[in-house]
Amino acid sequence: MTNNLFQQKKSRLLFLMQIAVLIVTLLSFKQLQTNQGRVRISFVNTANGKPIVLRDSVYNNVFGEQYSISKLKYYISDFQVAGAKQQPENDSYHLINARDEINAFEISLEAGQYSSISFLLGVDSTSNCSGAQAGALDPMNDMFWTWNSGYVMFKMEGTSTASTADLKRIEHHIGGFKGENSVVTLIKLDIPQKLSIKENAVTELTIETNLDKYWKNAADIKISEHPLCTTTGELAKKIASNFAGLFSIRKINYQ
Repeated sequence: MTNNLFQQKKSRLLFLMQIAVLIVTLLSFKQLQTNQGRVRISFVNTANGKPIVLRDSVYNNVFGEQYSISKLKYYISDFQVAGAKQQPENDSYHLINARDEINAFEISLEAGQYSSISFLLGVDSTSNCSGAQAGALDPMNDMFWTWNSGYVMFKMEGTSTASTADLKRIEHHIGGFKGENSVVTLIKLDIPQKLSIKENAVTELTIETNLDKYWKNAADIKISEHPLCTTTGELAKKIASNFAGLFSIRKINYQ
């Protein structure tokens, strides 16, 4: 009898302890939830101070070469806000496509103020070696070469009167993830007036991709000299050296 009473008391104690742990967990989760805000990150593509319009607009680079664009796509991944406690993204790879009217995604952050962000232009080596994938990394998105050479990180196609290729083509398919041929680029941007995240609110952050910097930044890329680049190697690396200068924070809107 004494042993049964002891077992009953022990069972009640364990039950109460489990209830207490559950309550603490729920309270902690609720506190975490209410201390979170969201950032909606949008990318806009521009050249010559105006939005990119596929096929229907003509632009000039710094070398006086005219060009039009029929295709513009690139990968953004591993978006981070410096010093922030942020929830991991379910899918950290985003394909920005100038064909689409809106290129945006959201992340959750702890409420506070932040002064810089970073992300990768491209797809890391792990995902390049992981075989067929879905979502932004689906090979059906026309951004995958072969199992050996991996993803195209940045793709631009169009035409130019300066092009020496047949049909006056421009085809820049910039890829490479292995060793010295890697074009994956870390982008770091300071936020001039800080990014303010409020609980249960959405902050809109717009990042501009300015193609004027694609042709001249760390390197000079003339269409007349390099209308085509569709393999990994020295030219792809040279073009990729300009990636870091493509991006800037255009505006922040608070709701």
